[in-house]
Amino acid sequence: MKVLITGGSGFIGSALVYYLLEKTQAEVFNVDALTYAANALSLKALEGNNRYHFYKADICDLPRVQQIITEVQPDFIMHLAAESHVDRSIAAPAQFIQTNVIGTFNMLEAARNYFDTLPAQKQEAFRFHHISTDEVYGSLDESGTFTESTPYDPSSAYSASKAGADHLVRAWSKTWGLPIVLTNCSNNFGPRQFPEKLLPLAILNALNDRPIPIYGTGENIRDWLYVEDHAAALWQVITKGNLGETYLIGGNNEWRNIDLIHKLCDILDAENPGKTHADLITFVEDRKGHDFRYAIDNSKITRELGWKPAHTLETALHATVKWYLSNPDWLAACSDQSKAA
Repeated sequence: MKVLITGGSGFIGSALVYYLLEKTQAEVFNVDALTYAANALSLKALEGNNRYHFYKADICDLPRVQQIITEVQPDFIMHLAAESHVDRSIAAPAQFIQTNVIGTFNMLEAARNYFDTLPAQKQEAFRFHHISTDEVYGSLDESGTFTESTPYDPSSAYSASKAGADHLVRAWSKTWGLPIVLTNCSNNFGPRQFPEKLLPLAILNALNDRPIPIYGTGENIRDWLYVEDHAAALWQVITKGNLGETYLIGGNNEWRNIDLIHKLCDILDAENPGKTHADLITFVEDRKGHDFRYAIDNSKITRELGWKPAHTLETALHATVKWYLSNPDWLAACSDQSKAA
């Protein structure tokens, strides 16, 4: 089986690449433009693996994407490549529209052109899986959860661009019969996450005795999903999910940002006795349009596909901290990329 992954050098993408190579017999083809959030060290361990192949390419380059798909002849396409940081979408929204909307359009067109050339048996097995975010649904109050039928209400250029991409994927299915599945996930955390997001930034700053920035008063609530659990869910969806369906993937871990960072600081204190990392917490001006709360109802994917998170937040958070502590070269490379970005 051949699986083509876009954005496989990024955070969630690299976790998926490792999962497929370790847990399945799939041959993996990674298409990535290697932008600032991708780190070549993330997949260095795969050098020489004859089931892993890398193509440096931008999904905004339709002829190149079409050429790669035609050459690879994949059974599945798992589309993760995206601009993903809300702060950057506030500062420079154009790139988010280009990559997340136009890039997804290119992937759909290339996949449709390829699908139309396949014999019936191959068409029956082919799947295009679009990986999206729960941020397309906007913000929740103190109660309630997102479900697959929650209306879209994006708040940022990032979430709006992902919402647009979601709609394109469904349109290509309804109009041209492209066999698709779609997932929307909650906030991921784990190894190899670029330190612009809350947890890796907090770890990096804490290790360097720099302030740990928290937006507003830290009351915003997120559902935290360990990236390895997410990778397992994605594989369940593309291999067992019903065509045309959307599945929400969450970690069943709702935490206020401030409480999560205090938990992280406790773990760092245990790893570095004599330090009190919570002293580094610094409240900064809140993000524009900052959604208050996200929470996901996992019942559909659990009921239909048998998936549920395998890790608790505490064990996954410990594993995440230990990974960053054990990979200073990876962190240093990210710091250099952040300065250049």
